[in-house]
Amino acid sequence: MMTPSSLRRPAGAVYFITNEPQENMIITASIDTDGTLRLDRAVAAGGRGLHGVTANGNTGVDGLFSQGSVQVSQKANVLAVVNPGSNTISLFSIDPSKPTNISPLGDPVSSEGEFPVSLAFNADGSRLCALNGGAINGVNCFSVDKNLGLVPVPGSLRYLGYNQTTPANGPPGSLSQIIFSEDGSKLLASYKGTANTPGYLVSWDVQKDGSLSAQHSQVAVAQGGMVPFSLTPIPKQNAFFVTDPGIGYDIVDLSGKGRDAAVTVNGQMATCWSTYSPKTGNYYAIDVGGNVIREVHLDGNLKGSIVATHSVPAGTSPIDSAVATIRGKDYLYVLGANATSVEVFALSAPGQAKQISKVDISGPARYAQIPVHAANLQGMATYMTN
Repeated sequence: MMTPSSLRRPAGAVYFITNEPQENMIITASIDTDGTLRLDRAVAAGGRGLHGVTANGNTGVDGLFSQGSVQVSQKANVLAVVNPGSNTISLFSIDPSKPTNISPLGDPVSSEGEFPVSLAFNADGSRLCALNGGAINGVNCFSVDKNLGLVPVPGSLRYLGYNQTTPANGPPGSLSQIIFSEDGSKLLASYKGTANTPGYLVSWDVQKDGSLSAQHSQVAVAQGGMVPFSLTPIPKQNAFFVTDPGIGYDIVDLSGKGRDAAVTVNGQMATCWSTYSPKTGNYYAIDVGGNVIREVHLDGNLKGSIVATHSVPAGTSPIDSAVATIRGKDYLYVLGANATSVEVFALSAPGQAKQISKVDISGPARYAQIPVHAANLQGMATYMTN
């Protein structure tokens, strides 16, 4: 336990990983009815963490260069995490009444590649796909079995063959996020560009049996786009809000309506993560370099405008984020990696995000004798009780 007592009737939970090389741990926190958090417990993820290689060595936050290292299926009541240092994926069941109680489902399974960095559940939580970003890179998918855990789906292991290392070199030239299209017919992954070559999305067709097309296609970002990072679905539009640390953000439209865009955000430094609030209808783009969260509104033609900028203290280095709806209100949870904190915002209305809490991670971790380092913390996912 990381705190003396747990909430008796939590409204939900958040989850992230320590990604430590000796042992990867899942940290769980209870969400109270007012959206605030209480760290609850740490659970062994069943493998080891690993930090990618940057131009300055293995330093700095966001060691996986990715979004989606921790994922939840609300419908299936399951949680999945990557173990990048073990090249495995772990699955856990979630107790719907007390969601900080998680239990392993089956054993950790091989990702069939190296340096897994991102995961995606399909709509009903019956399948999970993993993105490998290391020297052996590509995707692999699994059926979610409530008794056996993760069972490989035949015909879903697809290699990409990018010139990478294990751990990956990045962020430029690395893989970032995997996700299903809204209708489940496509599996997509974002590939970040380099100084000389713009990035793009990689796409496979998903068959009825869960297998993937033998060949993948490339989905270009709009002219001017450089480094597609996150993939946040735009509801009912068959399109994605895509952060782009090279310029700001991109819109990738798969509907054929031609609403793609590459948007330059003046003053942005490294906009890499994003999430969506169903209550405000806006997108929250996380700029780790600027220590700001930009709130973006998209109109019916998917033309974006920044409606507000929300700051966190210098040195926080915000990365992964997630939104939870609690008693009809939305709350934003952002992992402040360098500050070893979770920043909590109430989203009362469009443009009106207000920070209501800052939850320290390192103090309770020391109390529980759990190693935590700012450069390794990763991921953010939420679950809401019924």
